[in-house]
Amino acid sequence: MPAHEFESDTTTDPLAHERAHLAASRAALRAMREDAQALDIRDVTANWVNAAVLQAQIDERIKSLADLAHTPLFFGRLDYLHVVGAEEAEGAEGEEFYIGRRHVHDAQGDPMVIDWRAPVSQPFYRASRKDPLDVGRRRRFGYTGGDLTAYEDEHLTDPAEAEQTSKLLQAEIERPRVGPMRDIVATIQPEQDEIVRSELGGTVCVQGGPGTGKTAVGLHRVAYLLYAHRERLARTGTLVVGPNQSFLHYIEQVLPALGELEVKQATVEDLVTGQIEVRGTDEAPAAVVKGDARMAEVLRRALRSHVTLPTEPVMVVRGSRRWRVPAYEIEEMVQELLARDMRYGAAHEALPQRIAHAVLVRMEQSGEAPDDRVQNSVARNPAVKAAVKAIWPAVDPAKLVLRLLSDADFLAEHAEGLLSEDERKAILWTKPARSVKTAKWSAADAVLIDEAGDLVSRTHSLGHVVIDEAQDLSPMQYRAVGRRCSTGSATVLGDLAQGTTPWSTQSWEQALHHLGKADALVEELTAGFRVPRDVIAYASRLLPVISPGLTPVESVRESPGSLSVREVASDALDAAVVAACEESLTHEGSIGLIAADARIPALADALTAAGHTYLSPGQETTAESRLTLVPASLAKGLEYDYVVLDEPAAVVDGEPDERTGLRRLYVALTRAVSGLTVLHATPLPEELA
Repeated sequence: MPAHEFESDTTTDPLAHERAHLAASRAALRAMREDAQALDIRDVTANWVNAAVLQAQIDERIKSLADLAHTPLFFGRLDYLHVVGAEEAEGAEGEEFYIGRRHVHDAQGDPMVIDWRAPVSQPFYRASRKDPLDVGRRRRFGYTGGDLTAYEDEHLTDPAEAEQTSKLLQAEIERPRVGPMRDIVATIQPEQDEIVRSELGGTVCVQGGPGTGKTAVGLHRVAYLLYAHRERLARTGTLVVGPNQSFLHYIEQVLPALGELEVKQATVEDLVTGQIEVRGTDEAPAAVVKGDARMAEVLRRALRSHVTLPTEPVMVVRGSRRWRVPAYEIEEMVQELLARDMRYGAAHEALPQRIAHAVLVRMEQSGEAPDDRVQNSVARNPAVKAAVKAIWPAVDPAKLVLRLLSDADFLAEHAEGLLSEDERKAILWTKPARSVKTAKWSAADAVLIDEAGDLVSRTHSLGHVVIDEAQDLSPMQYRAVGRRCSTGSATVLGDLAQGTTPWSTQSWEQALHHLGKADALVEELTAGFRVPRDVIAYASRLLPVISPGLTPVESVRESPGSLSVREVASDALDAAVVAACEESLTHEGSIGLIAADARIPALADALTAAGHTYLSPGQETTAESRLTLVPASLAKGLEYDYVVLDEPAAVVDGEPDERTGLRRLYVALTRAVSGLTVLHATPLPEELA
């Protein structure tokens, strides 16, 4: 399966033919965009609201048809043996389809490029010699700077052709990384494609080690679902949840490159901080307790404690008549609402209507004929409102959490049998805040407020949510995300070995239970396409300690000389790190200098003194600025062509316990795509020695 380089522009050269098709496809895409820009909606809308909505849709359509100069319109071609969808006939000619990131058609509406998500494109990822799926030839294209420069053919039904590894596929996987994360649409593997095309109705959890492409698979699944269920997801919405803003910035261009512009991105903190501002932090023991699922029951008990059974009847005066609803009857209403386990706020709204209905029954029994308007009027009667306020008062979620964290007796009452005395002491504020606005809320507090808010009023559910680096979520955070897809589905992405929070999940079974998706399908990706074999094998020495029983990643990439571990004198460490960065900069691609958070200021000074500018995580690398200084706490999910790792022992020591520290080190060791240099003055952890 040799790759063919472009040599001439003669009509007999297949590559010239393919380049001509590329040019024609680009012209057709421009025409599609011009047609959208030329649409005149002045006479087709009834009012300005419809006009604004339609114009917004047209604007989005125009954006989606942009021709990105360095993003090839198509990356492959399928030559079918027979006409797709037609009955097989002797001598029937097959069809050829160009597979790309979006659909392109000519002026007659005939397809010039087929969207990679279309059913007819699936064999590009799934066809093999054992099962060719009616494909005679699969052609891959190679590009340089946006120009089509090579092609490579596989004749899947030719027994005389030996099976070989695709050089163009390997080159695309190993292409240097400058700028944000790229899509992997040209390199999706069969096991990844199965996850990408799984149905909308089911939740999928993907356990994937470093370099297995789990993040890209999750994002491509969103793109596929939007293609297959666009109308439904346009109504219900989609969301990608990431661990931090640096990570979200790194992945934000993947979906637009695939033509999808409507997917929102957020951190868990973004989702839960609508009512308050996070200005404080928790010590690890407090954060662990606040993130425990038991807190949901503490909150439920505390909220329900506001309900008081009535002891007095309600007397409603209308004109010259008085209508009395006895206390025992109102108590029955309250007990029924409690037994139904309704949202607190919904029950608060239902109770006055129940009381009003009891009054209407008495009116009807006396010969009157009241209607719904009378019932609504009675529900607003001062006596009814006063009774409801006393029996089932409105509760502000933030004030409820404020009281729990400030009032030891209130917390003890509602945490009885759930939290130990030490656990209660861990989460109680030493200096109670005066009000919701003055409190120094932590990220864990915001999740508690969100939980309380859902107990009061149901959280809006989206159609599909992707959760990346999910292993780092606490049970309460899982609940917060799960509320946002309670009637939809989710894609859960993570690696148990990379759990670096004190509350990180121990198993996907536990995580999916807290998410509310216990029946989710769990898939495991073990083939590595990013991290070189030597590097992942070195990092995997930590697995028996940090995540016993987890399957190590088997990298398909062989990069001799990709791993270098060097011991240097402590007084020469900073200079050695700068020299290693300079050495890495002689190669093409991005460079990440990863170090323990406490070491970042010293290394920043060393780089500046040596005349090197550097970026912070989340800032986009360019051809002119390729070096990023990365605190180990922010390295997760990021990747660089070459990584220089400073002082592994300091990375481990920067965490509250050894296991978490070794997991943080595992993350740092697996960020390299082409080469890793480890520099240390302090002895390495014994697992790596």
